[in-house]
Amino acid sequence: MGLIANQNNVAIAIDGPAASGKSTIARMLAKILGLVMVNSGEMYRAVTWKVLEAGINPLDGAAIVKALEYMNLDCGINGYFSTIAVDGRILRDELRSENVNRAVSVVSAIAAVRSRLVQLQRDYLQSTSLVMEGRDIGSVVFPETPYKIYVDASADVRAARRLAEGITDSVASRDQADSSRVTAPLVVADGAVVLDNSHHTVDSAVDAALEILRGQGLRWSE
Repeated sequence: MGLIANQNNVAIAIDGPAASGKSTIARMLAKILGLVMVNSGEMYRAVTWKVLEAGINPLDGAAIVKALEYMNLDCGINGYFSTIAVDGRILRDELRSENVNRAVSVVSAIAAVRSRLVQLQRDYLQSTSLVMEGRDIGSVVFPETPYKIYVDASADVRAARRLAEGITDSVASRDQADSSRVTAPLVVADGAVVLDNSHHTVDSAVDAALEILRGQGLRWSE
């Protein structure tokens, strides 16, 4: 299965708040459609990890901007998934540490951080069609793409999912931070269709997402 031939590479934007299920849906869509899945959140987590590893206070925006100038960020592809390396170190489990969870909203709100990473995210489209998930993909990274889904779920459901993953940070606090930041706040992008994932199974959520994409004009071979 794959996309029907198109002259240009295609970007599918999957946005939504923490623990809405957008990463799982994006990963499954990429597998079904034969695309590369790019997790933009891991890029912000990678910068946050490096900030903490360097002993920089996440609230010290000036120090973070300075450190960013010397940070070597390498975004690649391994199979059908994006990778992120900082100063030559490919990061995986480090990105999900409790310290990173607590600090990522603050670091990712810095305009210079978002500007640097948005360009890296856009660069992927030069070489491949992709499914990219995050919080500003449809609104900022690829505002012109017609393929936009905003995955949502109730706060109670999302909090329970985070707890099941062993993550104890507040969903409400994360929502507030992501939605109120000045630079690229979390919003439902123009043209996006909202998918309420509160009570879907993984399979039914993916089926719903495929129906949305079909309605937005995406075509693929079965």
